[in-house]
Amino acid sequence: MDALHPTAPTPAPGPRPGPLHRRLAAPVVTAAGVVAAFAYVGAVDPNEPGHYPVCPLFRLTGILCPGCGGLRSAHAFAHADLITATSANALAVAGYLVFAAYMAVWLKRAVQGAPTPRIALKSQAWWAIGILALAFAVVRNLPIGTWFAP
Repeated sequence: MDALHPTAPTPAPGPRPGPLHRRLAAPVVTAAGVVAAFAYVGAVDPNEPGHYPVCPLFRLTGILCPGCGGLRSAHAFAHADLITATSANALAVAGYLVFAAYMAVWLKRAVQGAPTPRIALKSQAWWAIGILALAFAVVRNLPIGTWFAP
């Protein structure tokens, strides 16, 4: 090593990712659980009375909460009927798509040996999500928001 060409010390190797099957275990098990839940809701129609409980808020007050119609939405989504799924609960469909994107990123990063992606939203983002859900609930209970009602 001379003064004109110093060599940088080699960095210490970081932790090596585990074997592929171990890195894929958590995202694959999570995806399998979600697929199983959608398969069940796809097989057991929530439009038939008696299969699932009624929303307690709707039963007591007649007010649709942000989750009302979620099972009907999941049933339609499982049958690839996106129009019916969106009309049953548009917010739920948005959630399915966000979850699918997260799963794709998680699986890709697991294959690459990268750390699990974290959802680290600032408090303003959580407030925005809450306000969006509240606005969705209010609009779907108004006469002008009948398209958002299941």
